[in-house]
Amino acid sequence: MATVVLFHHVQGLTVGILDFADELRAAGHVVYTPDLFEGRTFTKLEGGMEYAKSLGFGTILDRGMQAGEKFPSDSVYAGFSMGVMPAQKLVQTRPGARGALFFHSAIPLDEFGGAWPKGVPLQIHTMEHDEMGDVEVAQQLVKEVPGTELYLYPGNRHLFTDSSLPEYDDPAAALVKSRALRFLAEKS
Repeated sequence: MATVVLFHHVQGLTVGILDFADELRAAGHVVYTPDLFEGRTFTKLEGGMEYAKSLGFGTILDRGMQAGEKFPSDSVYAGFSMGVMPAQKLVQTRPGARGALFFHSAIPLDEFGGAWPKGVPLQIHTMEHDEMGDVEVAQQLVKEVPGTELYLYPGNRHLFTDSSLPEYDDPAAALVKSRALRFLAEKS
């Protein structure tokens, strides 16, 4: 059993994110889902982006760091799109991470200090033609972080793993969950 700290995307802690977390829990993992938007969710990406900009991405990152530090340091840190920011920063700056799962996004290592902790596994999932999916950054992380698993899925949808959004792609999301569960089982 792994402990997972799972950060939501810019549309908030949606039903789809909670369902994803519940599927991980059903496999025996302990999953925490901090709400960086204090209960606000958005039906459209644009609404979430406007709200995030009004808060400031620095504030969102600070909220994520504060939330993440409440949980065991030997957690697997995971994030969906915007949620990759606090997940990645926690991995890079808080000793003890067991792994990282990034969905729909990746951030250059130098954003949070330039180094990835030795021996901390990373798995990244995004669609190959997602303009917001940071495919080039993910490919760079493969070169910089030994053993990184990068999975590119056919298509151009961004938040395709969130079952509560129109972008949802059931076959691709099922494959993501299967791979993420295998990754977590290895961290148990």
